[in-house]
Amino acid sequence: MGGLWDRRSATIAGRIAAEAHSAGDFDAAIINKAKLCLIDYLACALESRDLPWAVQAAGIAGERPVGASLIGRARKAGAADAAFANAVAGHGLVREDMHTGSIAHLGVVVWPALLAAAASHKASGAALLDAAIVGYEVGARVGRALMTAELARLFRPTGLVGALAAAAAVSRLHGLDADQTLNALSLAANTSGGLNQWPHSGGSEMYFHPGFAARNGIVAVELARAGAIASADIFEGEAGLFRAFARRPLAEPISLFADGAEILSVFNKAVPACNFAQTPCQAALEAARKRGGLRVESIHIAASDAALRYPGCNATGPFGNALQAKMSIFFGVAASIAREAIAEDNYSRLNDPEIARLIGVTTLVADPAFSAAFPGRQGATVTLGLGDGSSVSASLADVVPASPELIRSRFQEAAGNVLGSAQADELLTMIDLLENEPDCGRLDALCASSGPTKSLRQAST
Repeated sequence: MGGLWDRRSATIAGRIAAEAHSAGDFDAAIINKAKLCLIDYLACALESRDLPWAVQAAGIAGERPVGASLIGRARKAGAADAAFANAVAGHGLVREDMHTGSIAHLGVVVWPALLAAAASHKASGAALLDAAIVGYEVGARVGRALMTAELARLFRPTGLVGALAAAAAVSRLHGLDADQTLNALSLAANTSGGLNQWPHSGGSEMYFHPGFAARNGIVAVELARAGAIASADIFEGEAGLFRAFARRPLAEPISLFADGAEILSVFNKAVPACNFAQTPCQAALEAARKRGGLRVESIHIAASDAALRYPGCNATGPFGNALQAKMSIFFGVAASIAREAIAEDNYSRLNDPEIARLIGVTTLVADPAFSAAFPGRQGATVTLGLGDGSSVSASLADVVPASPELIRSRFQEAAGNVLGSAQADELLTMIDLLENEPDCGRLDALCASSGPTKSLRQAST
């Protein structure tokens, strides 16, 4: 490559590509976190199988006799189409994993892209895990540097960095060299997008953002493998990613794995709702359990400024669909108190009179301490004024993530309903031992349904 590569490698994308190409030797904690994120992603994709957006995305995938599986279905498609459909399905519950520093959902882009790529490219399970860790790292590091609360009000963070994460992961899995990886990253950056109008208008385009990102990441890699050359200064250039979206130059260099692996900063949601509604809902449930059956007359929520400013989070209704309710801190807290539970069913009760009453007596404010702690921690306090004039309160310094036990049980229920218990057990065992698997393409077959299955709604009745 000579002098040309020397000049290209001096760019931000060049350095990221070189580090993504050479990174490795990850310890057990990092490997285990990646496996847990894969289990969580698959649980979400399988549980979302019959939701409208998942059906729509699968329906437009061109069927092929040989290709990548559509998760939970007896159909195959080309890698790009499968990645799109499976990413949409993984995002369908709004329960996907979350990287707070980048305000992005990386698992619903990285895993569908990698699983689709692995279906036609033989690689070991260890290679798949390494590629996923690199993908999370690139998306998280670029997102940390790029995103601000103001930018996130306009553009979907997952849409801005997701294709980069997918391209980095698939480049690593396919064994691209550093120069090819640079080109893939640059091409992927050219596809960054995703507007945040949907919370205001009640649209469903949010569900499709990771699908576009996963598909674009795969296409970027294929173009780079075919010899396409892209701008090496795609991050710092005068019309590059940072000046185009953040309207500022990159403040400081991006270095992968500089202070640990970013995947360890990812948390898996316990609540099937927006990231910023997680802690308020959890605090509300804790407070509700202290009220002793007394009527709630007022609710006061304190959270971070970032939570209040993210689109849809301060919405008070009316709510036209479950997605608007899942974004709303007001709705999530009111439903958690009304039902003394946090569950998917909360968000089907859009016209519940008690939830509406509680929203009407709720105030939401930004707390300076919680704002200063974000994104390292996501705290919230919920105080309930009760019918006898007393009050109860619950405060959490940070979100409580889903435990490994909860993640595994959600997977076993969803996979058992869609794939059958034997196949679900085999798939879970394979993931548990994935670093020892010689051909991770077997995952593709295990994620596919062998024929018609009951929907999850049918299975639960």
